Amino acid sequence: MKNERPGGVLLNTAFRVIIPFTLIYGSYVLFHGELGPGGAFQAGAVLAIGVLLSRLIEGDKAVFNISGNTALILAGIGAFIYGGIGVLTVLMGGNFLDYEKLPLSLPAHELHSLGILGVEVGVTICVMCTIIAIFDALSRREGSL
Repeated sequence: MKNERPGGVLLNTAFRVIIPFTLIYGSYVLFHGELGPGGAFQAGAVLAIGVLLSRLIEGDKAVFNISGNTALILAGIGAFIYGGIGVLTVLMGGNFLDYEKLPLSLPAHELHSLGILGVEVGVTICVMCTIIAIFDALSRREGSL
């Protein structure tokens, strides 16, 4: 019996075309997320779909293979980035997420943009890896740990 991937040639080819566009769109939503509500969460969800589609097509040989404990560690790092920016602004004498208090010698509008981007990146990483970890937990076969 030949070890074929599920879905057949047509479905695999379609997904190979869709995956790069999914990842590009997720990156677009991330970098333009501050212009609309929920940008980081949506970017994380779209990027997670791209990673999961890649894993479904390629299996363990997928280029974008984030799974198991790695996903949980990266989710924690994403939350730390978001929280770390907020705590840093408090330690510098401002309110939580008062970006103008970041310890960089840049104009206030640039500090605000960098602060928002840092928060967006942290939330995106956290959401993406949390979705991947949930998918892994739900798809785990019974009896395998």
